[in-house]
Parts: sequence; C-alpha cells; structure tokens
Amino acid sequence: MFDREDIKNIQNKSKSFLETSHNDQFLIEHIDKLRDCIRFHEHRYYVMNDPLIADAEYDKLYKLLEKAEAADPSIITVDSPTQRVGAGFTKQFNTTQHLVPMLSLENSYDAEDLLDWDRKARELSGLDELSYCVEPKFDGASISLVYENDLFTRGATRGDGVAGEDITLNLKQIKSIPLSAPFSKYGIQQVEIRGEVLMNKKSFQNFNEGLIEQNLPPLANPRNAASGSLRIKDASIVAKRNLEAFIYHLAYVHTEGATKEIPSHSKSLEMLWEMGFRSPMQEMKVLQGIQAVIDFCKAYEEKRDELPYEIDGLVIKVNQFSLQEKLGMTTHHPRWAIAYKFKARQATSKLMQVEFQVGRTGSITPVAKIQPVPIGGVTVASISLHNQDFIHEKDIQLGDTLLVERAGDVIPYIVKSFPELRTGAEKKIDFPTACPVCHTTLIKTEEEAVWRCPNDQCAAQVVERMIHFTSKDAMDIRGLGDANIRKFHELGWLKNIPSMYKLPFDTIKTMEGFGAKSVSNLQEAIEKSKQQPLYRLINALGIRYVGETTAKTIAQSVDHLLDLSKLDLESLQKMEDVGVKVAESIYQYFSKKENVEMLKELESLGLQLNSIKQQSTGGKLEGKTFLFTGTLNQLKRSQAEEMVEANGGKIQSGVSSKLDYLIVGEDAGSKLEKAKKIASIQILDEAAFIEMITTVNG
Repeated sequence: MFDREDIKNIQNKSKSFLETSHNDQFLIEHIDKLRDCIRFHEHRYYVMNDPLIADAEYDKLYKLLEKAEAADPSIITVDSPTQRVGAGFTKQFNTTQHLVPMLSLENSYDAEDLLDWDRKARELSGLDELSYCVEPKFDGASISLVYENDLFTRGATRGDGVAGEDITLNLKQIKSIPLSAPFSKYGIQQVEIRGEVLMNKKSFQNFNEGLIEQNLPPLANPRNAASGSLRIKDASIVAKRNLEAFIYHLAYVHTEGATKEIPSHSKSLEMLWEMGFRSPMQEMKVLQGIQAVIDFCKAYEEKRDELPYEIDGLVIKVNQFSLQEKLGMTTHHPRWAIAYKFKARQATSKLMQVEFQVGRTGSITPVAKIQPVPIGGVTVASISLHNQDFIHEKDIQLGDTLLVERAGDVIPYIVKSFPELRTGAEKKIDFPTACPVCHTTLIKTEEEAVWRCPNDQCAAQVVERMIHFTSKDAMDIRGLGDANIRKFHELGWLKNIPSMYKLPFDTIKTMEGFGAKSVSNLQEAIEKSKQQPLYRLINALGIRYVGETTAKTIAQSVDHLLDLSKLDLESLQKMEDVGVKVAESIYQYFSKKENVEMLKELESLGLQLNSIKQQSTGGKLEGKTFLFTGTLNQLKRSQAEEMVEANGGKIQSGVSSKLDYLIVGEDAGSKLEKAKKIASIQILDEAAFIEMITTVNG
C-alpha cells in the first residue's frame, strides 16, 4: 500500500504537524495531508500491528484534525477519521438484504474428506491438478461490507444468509475497516466484501479482567465477545472493545468503464491488503495439489495456539476465479471451497460433584461439575452425563480424572475416565431414588434409559415446560426466555402456562433491568402469541413424542384442540402418521382433567384453539409424503421440510406404507432399514432431493 518513499514522506509530514504550532487556517489548508497521515498511522497500528509513532503522538494528530474540522465544519468528509465515532444510540438494527447470499461452507474433518472433495473438483474442472488458496477460518462474527464509489456505505451481520442486521455505525468503530478504499482504481463502482470481526486473545483477556474487576461474569470466548459487541446500541462502547476485522472475500463486483482484471482469489486478497484492508494476505498460502494442502493443514493445526486470535480450522478455495465459476455452487455452499475443521479440543480435569437436573417431561439428567478447564477458547465447568447407563459404561466415579472433549468445538463431552489414576479416595456416584426437587419417587420403564419424576406439578417440570412453551419453534414469545421465566417464577408470578398471560407489567416496569420499552416489547410478544396457529400451541404443550411435524398433522385432524379429549386410543391411532406410542401419550395428556382445564383457560385468555385448515397449494408434490432421516449436509432439516410443504407435499413423522419418499442423510438409522422393507417407498439421498426440488421449481 505504501512504498518506502511514501512512508518517508508521510513520516516527515507527521513530524512537521507534531513539532510545529499551527493555526486553524494552516490546518484547514493542509487538511487532506493531515487526514492522510492519520489514516497511514491507523493502518500501521490496526492492520500491520507495527506503529511508527507513539500513541500520544497519534492522539495529538487526531486532536489537530478535530480542531480544524471544528473551526470549519464544511471541510468534514464522510471518510474523515473523525467520522467513525457515532453520536447517540442505534434504536434498532434494521434488516438489510445482502447483494449476494452469504452461503455456508461444506465441512471436512480429515484427509479423506479433502481427497474426496478434490476428486469432485478435478472432475468438474476437467483438470488433473488444481491450485488452491488456503487461509485461516477465523472464529468470530461474519460480516458483509458494501462500498460504493470508494466509500463504505453499509455493513451487516450474516443473519440468515439472505439478509442481516444493519450494523454500519458499529462497524465504523473498527479501525481496521477503512471508511474509504480506492476500488475505482480497478474500475469497481460497487462491491460487497465479506469478512469476520473478532477480538484477539490478548484483548479478550484484558476485557474479561475488566469485567471481573467490576464483579461481572466473564464472557465465555472471544467469538461471543465479538458477536455481542456488534449488537451494542451505543457505538461509543463498541469503539472501546478493540475489535478487529479480517476481510477475505469479494462477493459481488459491479464495474464501470475500464477495469483491471483480478484473476484469482489470492490476487484479490493482495488487492484488499493494498487498499488498506486487513485481509489474510500474510496468512494465506497458495498450494499446488491437494496433498500439499493436507500437509499444510496438519502443520497449521499444530501451531494454532501460537496465533494471536482463535481459529477453528482452515478454508481451502480453488484459486482461479474462472474455475470457481465453472465449478459453481449448490443452494447451500460453493463447490469451489471447503472448510477443514480442526480436531475437537481435549483436556483432562477432575470430577468434583454431580448435580441431578429435572427436565420438562420429568427426565433426570446427571450433570458433572468438573474443575474448570479451558478447551478451545472456552472454560468448561459443566458436562452432561446423560443418564445412569452412561455413568456405568464410562466407569465414572466422583474424584475421577476425566478426558473432556468439545465435539465440533461446541458441545463438551466426557470421552473416558482414567481408573488407573485413582487414589482410593474416589466414590461411587449414587443415582437418586427420589426427585431432587419435589422428592417424588422416581420411575424407569424398561424401554428407556432415563429415570423420571412422575409428578406433573413438580416445580422444576413446571418451569421447564414454560421455557419450552415460549421457545422459538413453539409460541415464540421473545423476551420471556429462560432467565426471566425463572425470575418471575421465584417471585410467584409464573405458576403455570396461563399465568404467562397475566403478568403484572406495571410492577415489572419498576424492577431493575426492565425499562418501559423492554416491558412494552414483552407485552406485545405475549399478546401476539395468542394468534399463533394451532400446531404451534400443540407443539408448545410439550406432549411426549409430539414434535412440530406431528403437531401439524394433529392440527389438521381436528376442528378444535379439545376434540382430542373426546377421542379414545383407537380413534387417535386412525389419525395419519400417529402410531401407538404417540397415541398413548396424547391420550394420557388429554385424560388429565388439569390439562383440559388449563387449555380452556388459555382459550378464555384469547389463545387460538380452533384449527384453521391448510388449503391445498396445488403444488407439483401435492399428495406426496416425505420423511427425513440422518444428518443433512447441505440443508437444515427445517429448510428441507419447508421446501416440501411449499410445493404441496406433506411431512410424515414415521415410516409406514403411507410414505412416498425417505430422504437419507448421514448416519441414517432404523428408519432407513424399515423403509427398505417397504417396496413402495422411494429412498433418495440429499443431492437427489435437491435435484427433485430444483426440477419441480424449474
């Protein structure tokens, strides 16, 4: 970006501004040179991490700029360094469409995955060997930036990939993001670029130490710190978070007039670096052939702890843009790129105690409390032990040394215990015979591995049912989450589900942490939930074995929810997609007088218990039934099901002769085996399903 002569001239000019007393008129006449000096020193400090002046000297230059612009506000430009800090607060983050969808990446976990991906890429390209660009997979918050006529005009979160939240003002506080960049030198009039905002390890440590000094709980990891910071409504606070941004992808380019060709991804990273962005130009490596990539990945993983920031893998991209275009993309990810995920992080720790938690259906889950241990940037202190059988199979005792893993760098898991390290002081884990909350005797059926509390009125179950009731896939009552439900329950305001619709909002407004606006939003969300369709209410009730798909089927089978209380087991089993186990669970639920009375009360409070029948869409899949099993790689299960329903198809919850298509993902189990025995069921993999949907929509 700057050659040796440029650096020498800017340094001399900076020295002149610092050492000579200038009046306002002189500063105004030389304002562009002063701004150039400040931008240069910001780049050296925030992008290159190699400052050429002291912090106090930079502050003095900045004060001179502020002085000149205050003397003559007409000289202020939108890309002046002083324009980063926004005044006031952002009332809300509006949703904004990305110019190009932000697709996910296909994941790989070992050399075999990379070899298979390389084979497919070579087959599609028609080449025997490909050139790849490899760069870190930064563990932060994804962002999209738009520049128009060289000026930064809009920044957004990833959101759902199609649209994100507009966080332009907050992104302007990150000094490694230029407010202007010379894209016009390349004939680019508008561009959308992608990157990752993160907090480096040192800044994260300092930030957490500051929280601890204020008697506040520290944050779990740098990723959460970065992501949370971007959604703070006071931009001046964001400016103090020491966030950084790596920019690594040209997503959309609109050119005008003569253009300079950018032939490859690696060249685009060089271009971004030359423009002043912190691209991974210094970290990336261009390699020939997949074996060189595999060797590089293995070597890089060994030094990940030496890096100043957290990464969870590497991203491998076909380097030439012409080949990227030829390979194309699926609806979920580009075929020319793949993420190589590092092995799950492991560490050893000691089991100090076991707590037994009660779920909404009464299930008792043992939770291991271990000596806090950092794994992959997160401090792990609690791990689920799942059930009594898991404890026995892993031979886990109190006081044991355990091998702990964060599977996929997310979920802590106990890999094994070390009996050979026992000292004799360890103790057997005694599973309770009574509920730890209501003290009712626990029960366990032969077909289940879990012990349950049979008392529906157990306080722990009541709270967990209310938490489930408000969840996103149920009644979606935003603002009434886990913490608030527990707080309001302790205060005696929430005793059951109907009490959610009777909260004392005037009293809540007076409580610390509840402003008038947040209480108004909560009240609005609760009122809005009354109009949710019947299937959501059925799902929200938390009836065992009744998930969203079965709830939709039930909602279409009745005119009113309380009709279910009039049906016997045989009638329930006649419903489409309802088997013996589901029918028994529904029957038991509606046989209880207190549940029927609760539903009547909900109806009196304004909730929708009538079924609004789904009208036929006339889609090309009308009359066809689908079921998904296993793990889908390209689509989320909910996305795939929505595609079916949007085209007139129906989702089944189990395998039967009524099923037309079983879509099979990875690790498909008993449903696949059962479907193989029914000749009328067509079994498709995910790729074939996507092709079917594409053809239908074509």
